[in-house]
Amino acid sequence: MKHQQQTSIAEIKGIGPETEKTLHELGIYDISDLLNYFPYRYDDYELRDLAEVKHEERVTVEGKVHSEPSLTYYGKKRNRLTFRVLVGNYLITAVCFNRPYLKKKLTLGSVVTISGKWDKHRQTVSVQELKNGPHQEDKSIEPVYSVKENVTVKMMRRFIKDALQHHLDSAADPLPEKLRIRYKLPDYKQALQTMHQPETRESLQQARRRFVYEEFLLFQLKMQAFRKAEREQSKGISHVYPAEKLAAFTDSLPFSLTNAQMRVLREITADMTSPYRMNRLLQGDVGSGKTAVAAIALYAAILSGYQGALMVPTEILAEQHADSLVSLFANEDVNIALLTSSVKGKRRRELLERLALGEIDILVGTHALIQDEVEFKALGLVITDEQHRFGVEQRKKLKNKGQDPDVLFMTATPIPRTLAITVFGEMDVSVIDEMPAGRKQIETYWVKHDMLERILAFVEKELKQGRQAYIICPLIEESDKLDVQNAIDVYNMLSDVYRGKWNVGLMHGKLHSDEKDQVMREFSANQCQVLVSTTVVEVGVNVPNATIMVIYDADRFGLSQLHQLRGRVGRGDHQSFCILMADPKSEAGKERMRIMSETNDGFELSEKDLELRGPGDFFGKKQSGMPEFKVADMVHDYRALETARQDAANLVSSEAFWKDDEYSMLRAQLLSSGVLEGEKLS
Repeated sequence: MKHQQQTSIAEIKGIGPETEKTLHELGIYDISDLLNYFPYRYDDYELRDLAEVKHEERVTVEGKVHSEPSLTYYGKKRNRLTFRVLVGNYLITAVCFNRPYLKKKLTLGSVVTISGKWDKHRQTVSVQELKNGPHQEDKSIEPVYSVKENVTVKMMRRFIKDALQHHLDSAADPLPEKLRIRYKLPDYKQALQTMHQPETRESLQQARRRFVYEEFLLFQLKMQAFRKAEREQSKGISHVYPAEKLAAFTDSLPFSLTNAQMRVLREITADMTSPYRMNRLLQGDVGSGKTAVAAIALYAAILSGYQGALMVPTEILAEQHADSLVSLFANEDVNIALLTSSVKGKRRRELLERLALGEIDILVGTHALIQDEVEFKALGLVITDEQHRFGVEQRKKLKNKGQDPDVLFMTATPIPRTLAITVFGEMDVSVIDEMPAGRKQIETYWVKHDMLERILAFVEKELKQGRQAYIICPLIEESDKLDVQNAIDVYNMLSDVYRGKWNVGLMHGKLHSDEKDQVMREFSANQCQVLVSTTVVEVGVNVPNATIMVIYDADRFGLSQLHQLRGRVGRGDHQSFCILMADPKSEAGKERMRIMSETNDGFELSEKDLELRGPGDFFGKKQSGMPEFKVADMVHDYRALETARQDAANLVSSEAFWKDDEYSMLRAQLLSSGVLEGEKLS
């Protein structure tokens, strides 16, 4: 959010070459960067009523010393000083660690002001600051900045104070007045001053609200502008097909579509018949019927005279998709082929020739689909399953195999709406949020590790009925740091327990992809009845005969991952079970186990997961694609995100935004991001 002229920070009093170098490392190069370097927290010295203070919040209270201070030593240099303080109607305990000298400063009946972390359950304050005498009004809320090396928080406060005094007047407000009035937002200068020098919590809240909205608006403007440019530049294919033929095919399927599938299908076919290229994300929980929707969309492309491609992450998944498409199209004149790295030599050459001649209607495969030698005659629809498993470049290569084909991304990882409109903001999002009728719910139980014998007896009972079981572990080998069950130990233990009765397989990430496929084929064919695995089994594989999922140390997984693992069972006609083995130490761990036991709804779980873990951990740090916001928090500020998205969409599609002076600063920031030159923002 650069709104000042780019004046060097060397102009600020006290910033020499060494300090300047450190500030550069913090991303502060000019006055604008300095003024927009917001505190990461505020030390609150305002007096508050303890009845309103949440557990573990920082608090400042004033009261009378009500007991003689008691000093306890433990270890060589460690000690704890405790005393009681009467605060209003509360008699609380104050605890000071390793500050024995404070004992002399405390006298019975004297007034003290203490600041620290409030433990609501124990009625205790862990004292960080202690002052004799009543609370001083001049020091209420102090900003705390992230600093390093030779720059202290005190110095940072001084530099920013200087910048506010001498450079704030030259700052222009990028938000048009009508938006500020509509949402009752403070102007830029006022909000900036408050972020660094807040007088009250209310004014700070309003200033923060303004910057949250501004950050989200700018981000969503980039998203919407990118989407608009993409849409207008890619004219796409306007599919024309006999609607009655598509309807007849849909009616001939061995099951009825749910209302959610019908709604999603209407959205997809509307995109396909429009002159613009489809760029849609299809979300649907495990078993919600995404494959059926994909098949109907592929048939629409074929009826329109085009070919379709379906790319999936693994060979075994590609085989399963190809088999299910062959059975769905059993009564239609549709040619389906499978291309993976296992298809070699003459067979491969013949397949590629038929594809180039247009004799193959649907090609299913792994990343083998994007190799240079693969040429389609007329590719009209590209579908990528579990799209987050492929890099942007891989998806782009497949898209480039045709002349602006329509693109549909599918995922069985329920993504909370907040994340969907942030990470996939340039896409349209369709959601299948309803399960087919008659599908049995998976029964989920949370048990402690000491119940292992009972669990194994339960697994054996299912195996005797001809069923199969997954046993999931968090690690491959033993770790000194973590006391968690590992796959190799569990595999050895179960091989002993079931020796001579059932075959036990082992699967983990260190196996070569051919070995993984071999293990999965044996499990699919019921040649092995118990599969011990790490989370590599998470995506896609369909074994209807597997009815039990046991997850060791389940509290080490996020809710979304647990839900994905649970979705490996419950795919056949028999009742399925998921057993979570966990002895969680933290409240958050216990809460996750409770939520998993109570709900089977992936979208509800994904929202809870986001609240418990935060956006960075939801996708995994490396490939999260999460934008970095300075002030905004997409989980807690989701309403502002929704509002900003709607405003950005309206602005980008209006003529005024591209012409009027009141939008010039927003336009300048949008253009400087390079998004309209086709760069995808990070």
